[in-house]
Amino acid sequence: MYRFFLGLMLLAVISACLDELDIDTLADDSANGKLVVEAVLTNELKTQEVFLSRTDSRLDLETDTIWDRNIPIGIRPYDSVNVESGAMVRVFGNNGQEFNFTEGREGSYYSDQPFALQTGVDYSLEVTLASGASYVSDNVAVSGTSDITNIYAERTKSELGVDGVAIYIDSKPESGVTEYYRYTYDETYKIVAPYWSPWEFELTNYVPCSNPPTYDLEVVPREVQNQVCYNTVASNGIVQNSTVGNSGTNVSKQMVRFIGKDNYIISHRYSILVKQHVQSATAYSHYETLKSFSQSEGLFSQIQPGALYANMHRKDGASEEIFGYVEATSVSERRLFFNFADLFPGEELPPYPYNCGPYTALEPPPPCGGDASDCPPSVVEGVDQGLITYYAPYDDGIVPVPFCIGPYAFTVPPCGDCTYLGKNVVPDFWVE
Repeated sequence: MYRFFLGLMLLAVISACLDELDIDTLADDSANGKLVVEAVLTNELKTQEVFLSRTDSRLDLETDTIWDRNIPIGIRPYDSVNVESGAMVRVFGNNGQEFNFTEGREGSYYSDQPFALQTGVDYSLEVTLASGASYVSDNVAVSGTSDITNIYAERTKSELGVDGVAIYIDSKPESGVTEYYRYTYDETYKIVAPYWSPWEFELTNYVPCSNPPTYDLEVVPREVQNQVCYNTVASNGIVQNSTVGNSGTNVSKQMVRFIGKDNYIISHRYSILVKQHVQSATAYSHYETLKSFSQSEGLFSQIQPGALYANMHRKDGASEEIFGYVEATSVSERRLFFNFADLFPGEELPPYPYNCGPYTALEPPPPCGGDASDCPPSVVEGVDQGLITYYAPYDDGIVPVPFCIGPYAFTVPPCGDCTYLGKNVVPDFWVE
């Protein structure tokens, strides 16, 4: 109980040092278009990134969950974020260092050369928009360092009783103040198309409105390896831990990720790269508040009840609501691999995320304008529209519910071509 009230007092002190933003106002059209500044500057020697965008009262900012054959699942771009382009972005250190950033992908600004934050140096971010308005952050600094000493996976049940696997880390403080931690990760998983075939359809000379329709349909050898792919997805939740009052205490068995046993991403081989960020108290408070609104980082565009805090302000002192946070952290990282059989030996693989069939249909298309048949679209139509992928010659034992039987068994593209779900290039870090 003492620690609970101590935490409340600490949050109250932190809140007094930051600008409070009323999220309720975002429901009003007049509040649309507020600047959002997101930056996590680290002690890693790398190209640092700053992301600039604008708030929007639209609620539906999530990527459409309906399959689109043109956009691989898990590697889709933001589809509704209003980015801020054309800005000048710089980071200053109180040791005289200055780092310039250049816009790459719209709204994303990358440092012109890699750099790492130094312990004992205060840094500030300065943003000048194309309109001429300038903004500067409060000073931020690396508070301490801590190394991940172990990463491991264990079969367990979630708080809701779901059977699955939990990924844990242990870490040991090295220097400075290490009371607040945030965890991010990139997970990579192996995808094996369950109804892949070394053969594929090839449709040429298709004239749908000739009488009768003309076409040449062949089954030819595949020229691309698309049976095994890999997909990498960044974490979008907020996982934090505090050892406040016990600076220097080791972190033991901190759960970073839980994956249900029925999640297809662990069907074959899975890898996770976990990063531990040592934070300041104000950064910890910011993310805890954000977490109470949403389990996704970066979705400042959504309408949320309550208040959020920002450490950016107008350089000229003018009053303006700004969202986001500029953070300085030290980072330690470790990678883990495991196979489904390592944790669930002898058990059935998780279900694939698509109903693969296989299916069958008549080969020739109907006359132009259609017909009165109850049959599904023909093989030729499916191939022409990119809706089906070849699996095998038709056989009664292959198609579970045959209807309007044709010469082929086929499946939907994600079941026969893994590039709809990932990339067919083995990642550099991958180990079998």
